[in-house]
Amino acid sequence: MKVIGLMSGTSADGVDAALVDIRGTGHDVKTKLLAFQTFPYPALLRRRLLSSMTDGTVADVCYLNVVVGEWFARAALKLLRNAKVPLSRVEVIGSHGQTLHHLPDGRQEPGLGPIRSTLQLGQPAVIAERTGITTVADFRARDMAAGGQGAPLTPYAHYLLFHTPSHSRAVVNIGGISNLTFLPSRPGLDKTLAFDTGPGNMVIDGLVRHLSHGRMTFDRDGEMADKGSPNEGLLRALLRHPYLRRRPPKSTGREEFGKAFLEELVRQGTRPAVTKADLVATVTAYTARTIADAQKFLPGPVGEVLVCGGGARNSMLMRMLQTAWDQVPVRTVEAIGWNGRALEAVAFALFAYQAVQGVPCSLPSVTGARHSVVMGAIVPGGRPEKTVRTRRQSR
Repeated sequence: MKVIGLMSGTSADGVDAALVDIRGTGHDVKTKLLAFQTFPYPALLRRRLLSSMTDGTVADVCYLNVVVGEWFARAALKLLRNAKVPLSRVEVIGSHGQTLHHLPDGRQEPGLGPIRSTLQLGQPAVIAERTGITTVADFRARDMAAGGQGAPLTPYAHYLLFHTPSHSRAVVNIGGISNLTFLPSRPGLDKTLAFDTGPGNMVIDGLVRHLSHGRMTFDRDGEMADKGSPNEGLLRALLRHPYLRRRPPKSTGREEFGKAFLEELVRQGTRPAVTKADLVATVTAYTARTIADAQKFLPGPVGEVLVCGGGARNSMLMRMLQTAWDQVPVRTVEAIGWNGRALEAVAFALFAYQAVQGVPCSLPSVTGARHSVVMGAIVPGGRPEKTVRTRRQSR
């Protein structure tokens, strides 16, 4: 079936939309990317989302939940219009939404024990109503209900797309947060290990916005970092962050590396000998080091590193990553024929496909859940004659 995957990452830049052809049953599926586009959020909406992640009121969250749903629906419709594919050809939409807050470690609630929680904005009922297409959303919650971290989820797609019996691979996705998937050469989803390594573009982007007083939102191609040199003292201090020492399963977000982290970084970095370019070079090296240092948690050596996500377009970060990873070859997924920007949206198309088939595809070896679960809540579309055939209906 043809499926749309929708995704917005921790950086809250906009909506990634992928149209995907998926065929097969169980975990034996073939995936082909048919179309992909990114639809940036308006600058004002992005500022409101980022502000709401730390200081939002209940009214803000209530309102933005529907606003983001409207933007996700618009992205799906624009993608199909630009690809000249009629709505009637699409069976289901998988929408990750926009993560507002993620608390994976469990807070003690009297009488209930540890409670894990996560909240993604982007009301799926709005998407289903605007498109008429069955929409699957809220993918993380069921894994967390089963005792998991609810993240990272994309390693399932990484295994289906990139596992090879010839050698082990590490797939590194550098979005706002970086995550690493270890794919040993031995087959089997249960052999897959993955976790968030720490910050990806989030700290770099936040620092560049601060230093440029909002005139720049990111360090294009690492040009600013290339003009400076990492400050080793500050880098060593940053590398002492307690999250980096925690063993997997683990996941993180703005709660660890957001506003408070950036404010402390700026305070520590205000030294006469440290230029603005040095600061950006330092946090770029920090991202590279935290990714490469995560090797200590892997059960075996890595034969090859594949990089995807927005950070793969930062040539300075890629050079630093290659240096930090020493002799292991580091290259982007484009080198083996995949669009790295589209991968997360493709993953949520896969999850939606599996949800309507009733196939569990969370990975307890990654999230720490007690068992694998079918992920996602299904909101039926508005065209009764185009109902999705579930596994039960097909019997």
